[in-house]
Amino acid sequence: MESSEFSPSLHSPLFVTESGDKIRCDLCPTGCIINSGGFGKCGVRGNKGGKGLIPYYGFVSALAIDPIEKKPLYHFKPGTQILSLGFTGCNLHCPFCQNWHISQNIDISSAEAAVGKWMQSGEIISTALRQDTPSIAYTYSEPLVHIEYILDCMMLTRSHGIANVLVTNGCINQKAAIEVLKYADAVNIDLKSFSAETYKNILGGNLQTVLEFIELANKMNVHTEITTLVVPDLNDSSKELSDIADFIVSVNKEIPWHLSAYHPDYRWNAPPTDPGFLLNAAIEARKKLPFVYPGNISADNDTLCLVCGSAIIKRNGYKVNLTGLINGKCASCGKTAQIR
Repeated sequence: MESSEFSPSLHSPLFVTESGDKIRCDLCPTGCIINSGGFGKCGVRGNKGGKGLIPYYGFVSALAIDPIEKKPLYHFKPGTQILSLGFTGCNLHCPFCQNWHISQNIDISSAEAAVGKWMQSGEIISTALRQDTPSIAYTYSEPLVHIEYILDCMMLTRSHGIANVLVTNGCINQKAAIEVLKYADAVNIDLKSFSAETYKNILGGNLQTVLEFIELANKMNVHTEITTLVVPDLNDSSKELSDIADFIVSVNKEIPWHLSAYHPDYRWNAPPTDPGFLLNAAIEARKKLPFVYPGNISADNDTLCLVCGSAIIKRNGYKVNLTGLINGKCASCGKTAQIR
């Protein structure tokens, strides 16, 4: 596989020398021991002669301008457009992945023939400035397996006054998490389950690591929203959804929670999430959390003022009406809204 001319062989602190020419990747809790010529579980972090190798550095598998609500982010720069970058590979292997064609496919020859291309960080910023998008999202597949490239982009983005948005599974170790969250303005974190066994045996991840990432993002004052893809007979029990709600309350009860409808994809053939079930789940969750939004179905997803109950943001799909929000405050009662 040929990489771009600006793809580095890295002396990254996340690569640790082991015995002989083996290295350990300390990005995520898997802690892959990688032989020379091989790659870790994610398929994109490798070893060349005992040194860390990122041959996909700068390869963008997807590039689009989206409504920021599509990330989904409902309380961060509502009504704006965002430049979205996709990558390839992932450190989880969710059998129901809805972006599996890039997250589980590291054959960039086919991806590149379709839409992918190599882009230096400066080209990303130039594209955002040209399109006048106030934010850049690192999204679609798992961006953080490309953390060195992401950090290069994020630091440059900050210097141009553009906001950085991460859409991530959050399954990375705290050392790396702290570094990337320094430059993040907003995150949407996939909390895929509240079962350690599900994370370990089905997704290939670690629940506690994800919970710590959420707590850290909130502690570092990064705008945080959470998404749970509700998969029938996997994570849709009333107890599990209630446990997730309780956890969010323990971190910050004003974190928005997106309950997203699943559809059969990749290697998972369970029937789609029933819209009625999802609406009822949202109603139950709102007994604990004020901002719960069902996604991928037709639903009332207005954001209501915590004091007077007026709609400060009205939504119809990805279209938003911000007339209820004036200078960051509720137009009806003047309460400062939890919108950034």
